[in-house]
Amino acid sequence: MVNLTPTELERYRRQMMLPNFGETAQKRLKSATVLVTGVGGLGGTAALYLAVAGVGRLILVRGGDLRQDDMNRQVLMTDDWVGKPRVLKAKETLDAINPDVQVEAVHDYITPENVDSLVQSADMALDCAHNFTERNLLNEACVRSRKPMVEAAMNGMEAYLTTIIPGVTPCLSCLFPEKPEWDQRGFSVLGAVSGTLACLTALEAIKLITGFSQPLLSQLLTIDLNRMEFAKRRSHRDRSCPVCGNSAPWRHAQANSMEPTATGIAQNS
Repeated sequence: MVNLTPTELERYRRQMMLPNFGETAQKRLKSATVLVTGVGGLGGTAALYLAVAGVGRLILVRGGDLRQDDMNRQVLMTDDWVGKPRVLKAKETLDAINPDVQVEAVHDYITPENVDSLVQSADMALDCAHNFTERNLLNEACVRSRKPMVEAAMNGMEAYLTTIIPGVTPCLSCLFPEKPEWDQRGFSVLGAVSGTLACLTALEAIKLITGFSQPLLSQLLTIDLNRMEFAKRRSHRDRSCPVCGNSAPWRHAQANSMEPTATGIAQNS
């Protein structure tokens, strides 16, 4: 396992004081690579908290340029960057905040052509894309590669969150066999709502990487921020799911060298 530098020991000292965390959990964070899709108000803010927590490598994936109406929630951006590729600014900001974290920016959307290579280059994924086309592709690739995925989405003042581990929990297709249609340009969003969900998303990833606390497994957290109501709903795997069910093709593939478990990501030493 990697070692921590004196600077890192001081930077992360306060979080290493947490029960069941310590240097062991911090070294697991430094050893981890996390893929973040949809680097906007949700994915960008989640990436920010993963960077300051000390995740060793972040792969940020988002096509398109920054728009003026993104600025109410995309905290990695600056006003002078409007009209330019937002994912490049996200990398620039994260590099400045924590130079000990390796950040890779991919100026593209999730596609059938790139999804498998992106997933296979990471230990886990954060699904923060702005449409279900990308979400479905990422879910299927994570199941094929047996990589954990934190699934988070919001609409208006409502949001949901769960952690998906292939073979252990329901996948996205189990949860939403019929996908809702989202208006990619006209959805309502308050920055504080996407920021709230982003912090919880980053926390799920940190729990899964380190194993210091229990993530949301087979539980869907639903959030209504109008009423400040949080509820956990039990979710169930669909054994006939075409993506993760008993007859899914990935079940016959050779297991990866780094296996997801119900309590965290097993690290190679």
